[in-house]
Amino acid sequence: MNYRNKVVLITGATSGIGEACAAAFGAAGAKLVITGRNPQKLEDCAAQLRAKNYPVLPILADAGSEADNRRMAEETLAHYGQLDILVNNAGISMRALFQDLDLDVFRKVMDTNFWGTVYATKFCLPAILASKGSIIGISSINGYRGTPARTAYSASKYAMNGFFESLRTEVMKKGVHVLVVAPGFTSSNIRNTALTASGASQGESPRDESKMMTSEEVANHILRATWKRKRDLVLTAQGKLAVFLNKWIPGILDGIVYNQMAKEKDSPFT
Repeated sequence: MNYRNKVVLITGATSGIGEACAAAFGAAGAKLVITGRNPQKLEDCAAQLRAKNYPVLPILADAGSEADNRRMAEETLAHYGQLDILVNNAGISMRALFQDLDLDVFRKVMDTNFWGTVYATKFCLPAILASKGSIIGISSINGYRGTPARTAYSASKYAMNGFFESLRTEVMKKGVHVLVVAPGFTSSNIRNTALTASGASQGESPRDESKMMTSEEVANHILRATWKRKRDLVLTAQGKLAVFLNKWIPGILDGIVYNQMAKEKDSPFT
C-alpha cells in the first residue's frame, strides 16, 4: 500500500483514531493535513509526525464551523495543490438520558459529527472529484443501532450514514470512492470527553478501555479498506453481531442493549 504523492486530510487528528490515521497514512508515504481545535495538541501532533519525516500541514479548525471547513479546504489546496483522500474523523460523544439532556448539547453533537462531515465534504469534493479520490466517514456501530443515553450521538451517526449512502450513489460513476467506517468500541479518549446532560465533559470512561480495539488497529484497517476502495467497514465481533442482530431481531436486541448499557459505571439507568 503505497500512498506516495497522495494528499490525505484528516479532521480531528489530535487524538484517538484521527491521530492514528495520520501516523498510518504518513508511514505509507502520504502527505498529510491534520486539523484540531486545540492549538497545543495540534502542534504537538504535527511535531511528532515531522519527527518521522512525514510531510504535514496542521490547520487549526473547528469541525462544526462552516467557515473553518471552507478555509481548511482552501489552505490544503494552496499548500499541496491537490487532495486525494478526506477522512471525516472529528467527532464528540455524549452520555445522558434524553429527558435530562440540554438541547444545546444535542446541537453541539450534531454540529460536530454530522454538519462537520457535511461541511468538510462539501468544500473538499471538487478536489476529490478531480483526483478521483476517496471520502471516508468515521461513523459508528451507533449508526446502525442506537443505544440509550446516546440519543444525540446515535442520531448524528445515522445521519452520517444516510448522507454518505446518498452521496456515494451520486458520485459512483465519477470515480470517487466513499467508505463508511463503523469502528465499534475503540480505546480512545472519546468517552472521557463525552458530554453530560449539561454539556460538561464526562471526564472518565465508564467502560474498560483495555478490552477494546486500539486506535492503531482501527487505522490500519482503514488504510487497507481505502486501498481496496471498500464500501463499508464494520469492526469488532461485537460490532458485527450488533449490526446483524439489529437487522433480524431488533425487538429482542432492544432488551439486550438496555441490559448491557445499564451495567456501565455510573449508568443513568440506575
